[in-house]
Amino acid sequence: MERRPGTPSLLRELNDRAALELLLTAGPMTRAQLGEHTGLSKVTASQLLARLEDRGLVEVAGEVAGGRGPNAELYAVVPSSAYVAGLHVDLNLVSAGVADVTGQVVSEVSVDPNGADDPVELVRGAVLTGCAAAGVAPEALRALVIGTPGVLDPRTGDPRLAVNLPAWHEGVLDALRAELGRPVTIENDVNLAAMAERSGGAAIGAEDFVLVWIGVGLGLATVLGGRVHRGVGGAAGEIGYLPVPGVPLPQDVTHPATGAFQSLVGAQAVLPLAASYGFAERTAHAAVAAAVTASQSGDGQADEFLRELAGRVATGVAAISVVLDPGLVVLGGDVGLAGGTELAGRVAAEVGRICPAHPAVVPTGVPGGPVLRGAILAAVDQARAELLASVAAS
Repeated sequence: MERRPGTPSLLRELNDRAALELLLTAGPMTRAQLGEHTGLSKVTASQLLARLEDRGLVEVAGEVAGGRGPNAELYAVVPSSAYVAGLHVDLNLVSAGVADVTGQVVSEVSVDPNGADDPVELVRGAVLTGCAAAGVAPEALRALVIGTPGVLDPRTGDPRLAVNLPAWHEGVLDALRAELGRPVTIENDVNLAAMAERSGGAAIGAEDFVLVWIGVGLGLATVLGGRVHRGVGGAAGEIGYLPVPGVPLPQDVTHPATGAFQSLVGAQAVLPLAASYGFAERTAHAAVAAAVTASQSGDGQADEFLRELAGRVATGVAAISVVLDPGLVVLGGDVGLAGGTELAGRVAAEVGRICPAHPAVVPTGVPGGPVLRGAILAAVDQARAELLASVAAS
């Protein structure tokens, strides 16, 4: 790679980029604070702020009262300098959110797929609805990240196996990019939920942890060294197929519910288990929530149900733990959320009994829309990278 000499213009670019990145990650600062964090003189800090203001990237966002003399002006990134969209696409519901480059969510909507079998039209409609609610032109979007269940091809970014979304297949990503005219990324839904947990949930700042997703389907997100592990073929985390004792192996990979771990703790397995203990709610989430409430009131049947459910979950968590020894296991999805600390504590105790690894097991700390939240975070990261690159290229 050709090296650029340390010219004044290059130094200005580096300083401008460093200051903009600091304002994006740390929030509004005074000129003096910016100088302290970057090591730049007051004169240099003033000059770069003026350049960034001229480009419409930075603005005065307030004042800080000091001692003697006038108040110091607070500088912040202009929120409207970039917008992004995040989507969570599932079988029965599509949720979309629009955020500005600071990460502030300006709209969040839900769209009924209504049997739509064209992914392009489905996404386009959700994006337009979200943008309309935010008062943002679709052309202003710098990035779009879509969370879906299933296996994604790490080479192309296309869905390779999506049991619940058969219309999502090879070629969808290119079609979306062509229709929307914007950068589009498709990401596994549980991986995105793990990003949300690490940003503002139960795994804040954790470098190594796993998120075990328990809902209609099962999934695993593995974060090692602060990065999501996807595997060579993108199938890392498809624990619905995990062989476990006491249940048959799957005979058809397109239908994991026919065997393996999915048939032990997936929603279709939890419902009859709950009913056998007297909790005949319509959903697995409701059944587990009802059992937790009853258990806290001393209901013996509820205790027995939660004990058996925890034992089933622990079977998979133990298998994961003896391979990865993650230190922290987050239980997410509808069942993990409903079970809360009551289920998590029981799982931890059982895992410690049956395997040498002793991870902390905690419930999700992102109660509302973790996949959508993760999609928005990923899109904001992409928009920020593009914004910083544009400063370096100026």
